[in-house]
Amino acid sequence: MDPFLDVIRLLRPQATLWSRVEATGRWGLSFQQHDDLLFCLVESGSCELIRPGQASLPLQAADFVLVRTSTPFRLATDAGVEDTDSEAVIPGAGAVVTLGSGSGPRTVLRGGRFVFDTANEQLLTGLLPQAVHVQATSSASERVRALLAMNESESAMSAPGGEFVITRLMELVLVEILRNPAFQPDQVPTGLLAGLGDPAMAQALVAMHGDVARRWTTAKLARLCGMSRSAFAARFARIVGPGPVQYLQQWRIALAKDELRHGLRSVGEIALAVGFQSGSAFSTAFTRAVGCSPRQFAESSRMLSPQ
Repeated sequence: MDPFLDVIRLLRPQATLWSRVEATGRWGLSFQQHDDLLFCLVESGSCELIRPGQASLPLQAADFVLVRTSTPFRLATDAGVEDTDSEAVIPGAGAVVTLGSGSGPRTVLRGGRFVFDTANEQLLTGLLPQAVHVQATSSASERVRALLAMNESESAMSAPGGEFVITRLMELVLVEILRNPAFQPDQVPTGLLAGLGDPAMAQALVAMHGDVARRWTTAKLARLCGMSRSAFAARFARIVGPGPVQYLQQWRIALAKDELRHGLRSVGEIALAVGFQSGSAFSTAFTRAVGCSPRQFAESSRMLSPQ
C-alpha cells in the first residue's frame, strides 16, 4: 500500500474554472481568501506571485504554481501595480480575460481551481504548504503541462467515460506536483509527506495503511521499526503530528467517512472493515471525531452531494 496515493484517492480531486488570462504591459490580478486550492500555468511571459508577509515568487514561462488560498494572493508584473479582482473578471470555465495596457511584454496564464471531496478535505493540511512551485526546468513540469492539456481536451470532448478519465488525470497532476524533486517534505513541517520522508516512520505508515483493521499498538509498530516504544512514539508525533495510535484512528475515520458517503456497506460492515470491534464502538468514536453519528453523516453527505 502507498499511504500517499491512499490520501489522493480519498480527496477525489477535480479541476474547475479552467480560464485563460492574456495580459500586456503592467497588470495585477488579485485572489481573495477562500480556503481552496488554485493552480496556474504560465504559458508565456512572466509575472510574480505575491503573498502577504512573503517574498515575491518570480514565475517564468512553463512554470506551474499551486496556491492555497488560506490567505489572499496576487499575480502581477510588480508589487506596485493596481490590481483587478479576479472574481469580477473571471465568470467561469472557458473564460478569456484581458488585462493591462495595449503595449509592453505579453503574458498568458492558464488557471483554475482544484475541488476536493469535502468529506476528507482536511487531509490536505498534511500534504501541502501555502504554495508549490514547479519550475519549467523541473522534470515534473513537462508531465504536469501534458496532463493539464489532456484534461482540457477531455473536458471539451464530452466522450463516454470522460468523468472517470478527468478524475484520474487530476489525481496524476497532484501526484506529479507532490513527488516533484524540487518539492521537499520539509516545506510541510509535519504531516504525511514528512513521515514518508523518514524511513522508519514510512515503514509504520505503510503498515497501518496496508492493514488498517489490524489491532495495531504503539509497541507493535515500534518493534516493526526496530525502535523502543517511547522513542518511536516521540519521533512519530514530532514528524507526523499526531501520535501513531491517534493517526491510525484519524485514518480509520477518514476511510469510514468516504465509505459512508460513497459506498454501499452498512455501518456495522464499515466498522469491522476499518478496524473497530463493534458497530457501537465505531459509532462512539465517529461521533466524537466528527460531531454526528455515522448514519447522520451518511444522510447529510448524500443530500449535499449526489456522488
